[in-house]
Amino acid sequence: MGGEGFVTARWVVGNRWDSLDGIHPDPLPTVSVIVAHYDQPGQLARTLHALAAQDYPQELLQVIVADDGSPGGLDVPDGVTLVRQEDRGFRLAAVRNLGVRASSGEVLCFLDADTAPEPGYVRALSRLPALLPEAVVVGRRRHADLSAVAPDVPIVEAAAGRELPEPEWLAEEYARSGDLLDSDDRSYRFVIGAVIACARRMFDEVGGFDETFASYGGEDWEWAHRMWQAGAVFAHIAGAVAWHDGPEWAERDGSGIDRANAQTLRMQSSIPVPGSSPRALWPGAADLVVQVQGEHPPAALFIMADSLFAAFPRARLLLDVVPDALADDPRVVEARDARRPVDSRVLWEMRRPVVVLDPDWLVHLVHGLGTGDLGAVDLVDGDGAPIGRLRSRRATRRADRWGHEDAFRTRRMTAVGTHVLRPDPRVEAWVGGWGGVESFC
Repeated sequence: MGGEGFVTARWVVGNRWDSLDGIHPDPLPTVSVIVAHYDQPGQLARTLHALAAQDYPQELLQVIVADDGSPGGLDVPDGVTLVRQEDRGFRLAAVRNLGVRASSGEVLCFLDADTAPEPGYVRALSRLPALLPEAVVVGRRRHADLSAVAPDVPIVEAAAGRELPEPEWLAEEYARSGDLLDSDDRSYRFVIGAVIACARRMFDEVGGFDETFASYGGEDWEWAHRMWQAGAVFAHIAGAVAWHDGPEWAERDGSGIDRANAQTLRMQSSIPVPGSSPRALWPGAADLVVQVQGEHPPAALFIMADSLFAAFPRARLLLDVVPDALADDPRVVEARDARRPVDSRVLWEMRRPVVVLDPDWLVHLVHGLGTGDLGAVDLVDGDGAPIGRLRSRRATRRADRWGHEDAFRTRRMTAVGTHVLRPDPRVEAWVGGWGGVESFC
């Protein structure tokens, strides 16, 4: 603990970064700013001038230009590190990772060469990652036509009177969510790679940008979603302003429907959450995995699987023993044959099969688990009999990281519409659709 108003925190409950409002790290962290660049010497010069004018202690600030194979030579000022990779097309993800490998800061800030920060940018953007290793923060990217302004003009002066419209969809979402305080599984869409920061510890643990992204867009969203699922805390820092030279993406040449579609198709298999993945196509990863331990009667497992997949068509079911009646369904997997450890967004573990008769309540619960303060639920039926534990991946990863469960809440809840199956449920009644609860439970 430092002086008044200074602290080094470790974790917060859910996404409650606001519990650290007004608190500052002590000591200040070392910060590495990775500036991704390709053949933009004038814009890069402006950004480097702006970084040299930061109000952050220069001895704690490292600036790295990561060049994606620009033609010809490239000069950077003394004290700025230059790393380069050969030109093999658009490789923004790879060049950002290259910059990280050359860096040493405790906090990593990412900028694009055409995005110049205001003097307080680094201090404002690095505060939360210094306090919370799980923080992933995004600044405010504003837009201006700076083409006729000399690179060494201070950025606030350069942008004055030359402002261009900001993306309305971003401003509306930041306002609606309280600057991402109310984030959910789709809030990765509001983490813009040109103005982001995180703790090196979290970056190294989760992994860098996916270098298979080799065209414009999407690598920042895939990375942000991966960080979120690992338990990241999302925040928009409105006071950390950087100015992009030119209009927003939607107003630029080549930003039409073909590019937008290509980006969505590229990511749909990587982000298996409703609204981001296909509605009915087979996804590459499961959003929900249900694991039933022990050996159970085939009739009970059949009814359970059929009711489960009716409610969650793209779930996976892990069984210790798969009965013949389920052997042909690729969603049903013998636990010992699973290709890798269970790492779905939500894992539901149970010891006795259940039937989902009315899915609405359960679907709502699964959809929202891990997006607020609630990370796990111990389900019981109306008689208090256990129906298993539902746990979000975010809660699991937080608990693994900190060695306790306090970073998310766990509640005991009575299930609505879901019941423990008896050993001899009536399959005929289930498939015929005429049996009541007494036929199964």
